[in-house]
Order: sequence, then structure tokens, then C-alpha cells
Amino acid sequence: MITGVHEAVSEAVSDVVSDAVSDVHEAVRKAQSRREQLREQTDHKIMKATLAIVISDGVGAVTIEEVARRSGVAKTTIYRRYKNADDLLRRVQLEVAGLPDFSDVELSKNGLLTILQRIQGCFFDSELGLKAVGVVLSSDNPSLNAIADQVLVPAEKRFSEFVDRGVRAGMFRNGLDPQFLFSTILGSMLACKALHGDASIPWPENMTAVLWPVMAV
Repeated sequence: MITGVHEAVSEAVSDVVSDAVSDVHEAVRKAQSRREQLREQTDHKIMKATLAIVISDGVGAVTIEEVARRSGVAKTTIYRRYKNADDLLRRVQLEVAGLPDFSDVELSKNGLLTILQRIQGCFFDSELGLKAVGVVLSSDNPSLNAIADQVLVPAEKRFSEFVDRGVRAGMFRNGLDPQFLFSTILGSMLACKALHGDASIPWPENMTAVLWPVMAV
């Protein structure tokens, strides 16, 4: 009987310890998750402030002090992540709504409209995306050119693949210059944003009407 009692007590203690360990693991996991979320939020504030400074005042105006002032992130926190302003600029990322995918788009006028809508969603509708694109395209700063490699070059490559697919299928004209077409698309978006701001302009539909006769056989 005593043995049975010992076994029951031992089992109960084991269950308590197991539950306690599980609770500790769960608390650690939640704490780590909160730290990761806070770090991501801090990084976002730093990147957003840096791009805002570049857009409004130019690359030369980017300092750790100014980034701290605009972002609300302490200088000590920024210095823990970046050595100096040059390091920050080298590692800045252009935040957009996600790199557009055109691999599933049909080779038609409606397909071209879909592509332009996705490009608009990627750049035009993002918080700083299109303004940053304009700065990147007009700058010869190596740090900003690196930003173009993150988003613009891959997006252009995917658009070129769509055009090449249409040419091979006999749907698009031979001799099209995908790079020029993509630049025209971005330039049109920049002009639309500059002239009309956030007004409700059917840019994808208007641009489709311009491009389709040029591209289609």
C-alpha cells in the first residue's frame, strides 16, 4: 500500500513538474516572439525614417542623429545595429508590397492589365515605395543602386520573361525591348503620382490601352 502511495505521489509530482516545464517553455517562446516583433517594428521605423530623409533631403542628410529624431528610436539602439550612416544606407531596404509574380498571367490584353495592376500594388500603393523608386532611379549613389537590385531588377526580369513568353507564343511583336517597356511603366506611374497624387486614376487601364497596341501582333 505504501508503495502504491509513493507511486501515486511520484506520478503527481512528475505531472506537476512536466506542466511547470511546459509553462516555462511556452513563456520563453512568447517572450522570444515578442522580442522578435519588437525588433521588426524597430527595424521598420529605422528603414522608414531613412528612406523619408533620402526622399525629402537627399542621401547626404542621412545621419544617425536625424534617423533617431525622425524614427523615435534611440541612437544607442541604432548604433547597436549599424556602425554609421553609410552602413545604414548600405543595408536599407526598399519596402514594397511584395515582388509581383507574372508567371501565371495569360498572354492577352487582360493579362497585361493584370500585370500592371500587380505592379501598381507593389510600388504605387506602398507607403514610400514609389517615391523611393523615383529617388533610386535618379541617383548614382552606390547604396541606392543596391536598393534597385533588391526589387526593381527582379521585377524587371519577371516582366521581361512575360514579354519573351508572349513573343515565343506569337502573341507579341518581335523586337520588343522589355527593359524599355518596364522603365516606361515605372515612369508613367511616377508621373501619375506626381500629377494626380492619391486621386482615383485608372492608371492600369489607361496604361494597358497605350501599351497593348504596341505589344500585340
